[in-house]
Order: sequence, then C-alpha cells, then structure tokens
Amino acid sequence: MQLGRTGIVVAEFFFGAAGIGGIGSSAATRGSGLAVTQGVERLNEAWDIGIRVVDTANSYGGGASEETIGRWLDERQPEEALIATKVGARVERGQDDIDLSAAHIDRQLTASIRRLGRVDLYLSQGPDERTPLEETIAAFAAALADGRIRAWGLANATPWQLEEALSVAQREGLPRPEWVQNMFSLLARADERDLMPLARGEGLGYTPYSPLAGGLLSDRYLGGAEPKPGSRIAVAPALYADMFTDGGLERVQALARRARDFDVSTAGLALAWLRAHPGVTAPIVSPHWSGQWDAVHEALELDLTEEDAAAITELFD
Repeated sequence: MQLGRTGIVVAEFFFGAAGIGGIGSSAATRGSGLAVTQGVERLNEAWDIGIRVVDTANSYGGGASEETIGRWLDERQPEEALIATKVGARVERGQDDIDLSAAHIDRQLTASIRRLGRVDLYLSQGPDERTPLEETIAAFAAALADGRIRAWGLANATPWQLEEALSVAQREGLPRPEWVQNMFSLLARADERDLMPLARGEGLGYTPYSPLAGGLLSDRYLGGAEPKPGSRIAVAPALYADMFTDGGLERVQALARRARDFDVSTAGLALAWLRAHPGVTAPIVSPHWSGQWDAVHEALELDLTEEDAAAITELFD
C-alpha cells in the first residue's frame, strides 16, 4: 500500500513507539511505559510480524523513544525500515506551546536524526497558531530538498487545517503534506464526516493512532474494571472521556458478541474493521505486552466483506 502520493510503500500496520520511556509526550509519565529492553522486544516483534514503519516523536519519553529506536536500528540494521517522527511539541527550555517555526523545525530535526540515525517521514505534531503556515511548510520543503526527510504530513489536524495547508502549499509552489495522522477508531469516528473525504479526494494517506481507543475496544473494561495506574486512559482521561461511558461500553459489548461469530478477539475485530476501512492507509498499533500482538495477527488474517464492515459500523452509530 502506498502512503499518499509519496511512492513509499508501507505495510498494513505501523508500530507506535509512544510508550517507550514514558507514555506519549507527558513529562509526568517519563520513566513509565516500556523500559528500553521491553521497547526493543516490541520493535523486534513488530518487525517479525511484517511491520516496516516505526512511528515516534521527539517528545515521547523526553527523547527516550527516539534513542531506543536509534539503538535498535544500529544494532539490528533492519532493511526496508521506515522511521516516522514528529516535531512541534514542547521539548525546549522556555517553549510553552506547539512550535513549528523554521528555526525550531531545523533544530529538532537535527536532534531527531542524531538520536535515530535518520528520519524518513516527518509530521507536525499539532497546529502552531503563532507561526505563519508558509514558514512551516517552507521548512519542511527545505528538509525535503536537502534529503533529510522523504515526506511530511500533519498530525492532529482538523479538516480546516488540512485544507489550509494544501492551499498554502499550492499557492506557494511548495511540497504539500502527504498524509494525516489523527485519532480514529470505532469509538472515535469524527474524521469520517469531513477530513477523510478531503484526504481521499486529494490522494492523501491516513494513519490513525489509538485504534483501540486506549484499550476500550477490547474486553479489558467490560467487567467494570477501572483503568490501572499508568494505563493510557488513566494518564489521559480527558482524551477518552466521551468514549469511556456506559453507552460506549454497551457498544463494545455488542462488538464482543460479534467477534465470537468470527472466532476472534474483540480487539482483533476492531483492528480488522480499521484494516478494511476505505479511508485508512495503516493503523498505528502499540502493544505493551507480547500477547497483545495476537489481535494484530487476527486482524491481518480476517478479511471483512463490505457487508460485515457495515454491520460492525452500525453497532457504533
């Protein structure tokens, strides 16, 4: 499968390394999540299952995620590996918000390449309201021109922000973003209305993160269990507040019953639905334990028909 119009071929899933050395970008969780040895185990497992894109950010674990991936690349020398990372989040002293100025992008790309060895795919981590979009896109264009990256995209973008980025790139004669990386799952489908049609119409890729809604799209919380300390939902409760409801869990329970018809786990069916979604290029999966790869295996082996996918969608309408 090709990522947007880049000509870069990617597998059906990406591996998300946000849990290495912390949980996402939060400074409060640094040292939590996956230890270095565990992170290397998950990287090896991802590679063995056929995943070739590793997704990280300069802010994950305060840089520990990038450092671990860089060590893994250096030691394993995996051919065909693609490294995606992000820029913009708070990582510098005195930085109080997303920074996508040209100077910041240049400094942080240099730092990411130092940690990782190289960067193939580069994303803005969110909108910067203070820097002119022309300056930001020109900075990505410069990185493309000097061969430091192969493509750039947008993470956490609204339809309006994507449309504006495409318009500015066209007007200025600059390389446009080639894919979008947003939260998307059976429990978070807002992008289906406007952003996905825009992305598909422009030939862009779409790589959703949190495909299991922080674990809600599994059997983990169906028995009334509370989020464990350090879990994604415990760390970022506001992110999942609209999903972690009685109504949301009732829909997950219905998904669990449907999963039994396919002889797969609830999580496996949720990932298979994403894999079959016409607007999705490749979901980003982030197993914490080796056993959690089972759901990915199930999704890769389950080819849902359009009718099956539509019936699953209806459970969450």
